[in-house]
Amino acid sequence: MYSLRGHFKRALVTGGAGFVGSHLVEELLADGLEVVSVDDYSAGKRENLAHLERSRLTEVEASVTDFAAIRPLFEGVDVVFHEACSKMTVCLRDPRRDLEVNAEGAYNVLEAARQAGVKKLVHASTGSVYGEPQYFPSDENHPLNPTSFYGCSKLAGEKYARVFHHLFGLDTALLRYYHVYGPRQDASDVGGVCSIFARQALLDQPITIFGDGTQIRSFTYVKDVVNINKLMALRPETAGQAYNCASGIQVTIRELADAIVQLLGKPDHPIVYSDWKLGDIKNFQVSNQKLKGLGFEFQTDFRAGLAQTLESVKQYVRR
Repeated sequence: MYSLRGHFKRALVTGGAGFVGSHLVEELLADGLEVVSVDDYSAGKRENLAHLERSRLTEVEASVTDFAAIRPLFEGVDVVFHEACSKMTVCLRDPRRDLEVNAEGAYNVLEAARQAGVKKLVHASTGSVYGEPQYFPSDENHPLNPTSFYGCSKLAGEKYARVFHHLFGLDTALLRYYHVYGPRQDASDVGGVCSIFARQALLDQPITIFGDGTQIRSFTYVKDVVNINKLMALRPETAGQAYNCASGIQVTIRELADAIVQLLGKPDHPIVYSDWKLGDIKNFQVSNQKLKGLGFEFQTDFRAGLAQTLESVKQYVRR
């Protein structure tokens, strides 16, 4: 949809072996760029990049929390996509690690980019920085009042990005992700809800909904997210700006579970309920008008994207 060919020569993707990061690496290589993937493989998987041709891909095992290790990798890099993070599902188990990766890690990436003279940095944040919505649909001017450790640490990363833009003129754009799904999404217990539900159904386990199932999500297909990242890199007016990276669709968690069992041909599969997760936000009704104002159009129908996700989870289960 968008090509970076002719605009940049060398890209660096943190979290490059992760879910979104691996799709970004794949598309950047298809654009003809040289790509450096940086991942500590705490969540990323080598298999996510195994199918890619290696002549223009450099795969480095390193953590964004280790500035000395990552700093040399930024030399000669034109554009950075900062995808590495500690996920929402990890933050309650180890909030200090969550802070270290999402806040200090973001600082390290920004400082390395500044020192190396990177032209553009696209920083992946999250809709969790808003906390419980005070009005609908929530736009980028909504107050920032996170209700989880994850939201706090990601907001700290955002603030560092804004300060680097303000103090040093580093061209940074912020993307607040919402419920990204698609092939390669982690289907383990710390993965994404689409893949977790699919794995449970495929293994003949009850699908477990935390809460009452009425909570609303705005599922956004990974290929659309990749194209939004590329658009951010291409457009100079995104400098210093934050954008909701959300499809705008509204799907309840119960509707998601029902769609998955229907697509898998298991309409009578059991669905059970458990207590709400601590810090879980009940309703995401998101405005993406600022993003659409750049001319972006979402390409993927929810059910079509969900079907692609299920095919990927089937391969995961077979392993």
